[in-house]
Amino acid sequence: MCSRFKETMGFALASSGLLGATGSQAEYGLNFVEPAAGVAQEIYDIHMMTMQVSTVLLLIVFGIVFYSLYYHRKSKGFEPDQNFHKSWFGNWSWVIVPVMVLGVDLTIASKADAVLKKVWVVPEGEKLMDVKVTGHQWWWEFDYLDHNIKVESRYIPQEKSEDLYLREVDNRLLLPNNTKVRFLHTSADVLHAFWVPALGFKKDAIPGYVTETWADLDREGVFRGQCAEICGTWHSRMPIVVEVVSQDKFDNWLEEQNQIKVAALAEASAGKTWSKDELMAKGEELYNTKCAACHQVSGLGLPPAFPALKASPIALGPVAAHLDIVLNGKEGTAMQAWGTMNDLEIAAIMTYERNAWDNNTGDVVQPADVKQAR
Repeated sequence: MCSRFKETMGFALASSGLLGATGSQAEYGLNFVEPAAGVAQEIYDIHMMTMQVSTVLLLIVFGIVFYSLYYHRKSKGFEPDQNFHKSWFGNWSWVIVPVMVLGVDLTIASKADAVLKKVWVVPEGEKLMDVKVTGHQWWWEFDYLDHNIKVESRYIPQEKSEDLYLREVDNRLLLPNNTKVRFLHTSADVLHAFWVPALGFKKDAIPGYVTETWADLDREGVFRGQCAEICGTWHSRMPIVVEVVSQDKFDNWLEEQNQIKVAALAEASAGKTWSKDELMAKGEELYNTKCAACHQVSGLGLPPAFPALKASPIALGPVAAHLDIVLNGKEGTAMQAWGTMNDLEIAAIMTYERNAWDNNTGDVVQPADVKQAR
């Protein structure tokens, strides 16, 4: 037995060494993540209470089992009681034991029910910060409704995310500490689910509906989650990263975002005639950020849901038809309207799509063309 134990431990150590050598480390956490909100802390406390009660019951049951096995073993000459089922305990144990277990369950359930209602019912009469969360295939859109700021959040490829493969994003959801935040959930295409364990809730994002949850943030830090509803081919590429910062840092970030927005709008409305090279450079960056999830960096798409743009009738056809589908989307398909982008962004993306991957139309779409088509 000792030899077998040593063999098993040796295999386990060798396995862990192999994993370490390949750089593929598993998550060894055995408990819930540390809460970052008051409601999450209450959920965590109920979980810990449940585990403590379960541990006590486990020790009692196993203690009785081990006692019975040891003192009532055949080698000790014990003769089984053939009339045990007729004794008082034999008759009533089938009622007493389930009642005791049910009593423990109800004790936990009553507290859990109160916390569950607290999670789903947004406090009334209190000032909350509103953030609209929109799920897309396959990225997240965060609207800071109180500040008129929109943030698009997409996963970072493995070569740029180091050891956070499928766990890091280009733009995090930045929130101020010691703040109550109301999340308004919806979807632009299919079912998604916003899930950040440290905040204590998971909520479906349903097309055509707006649902709400809330969290009372109580500590700074970076908290990770992901889409928890299978939403298509790139479902795994929808991580969520929430960063809770001090109020001062959040205010500075808001100011920076407003400056960026004003500068982008000024650039787009400047009336400048852009060169093809300028539009191609800007278009490639925007395409890889906003369009490549469906149509691929190579332009080959993911047929039949997401058609190729390389040598496609849209990219090689009339500019007006291309503009129309970008601005207004295409009903009955996954192609959504991108009219929320400014004129320069749309012009750059279209110029890139019409000249990349050997399309070579030579077309240069100017912001003025987009403005006229709106």
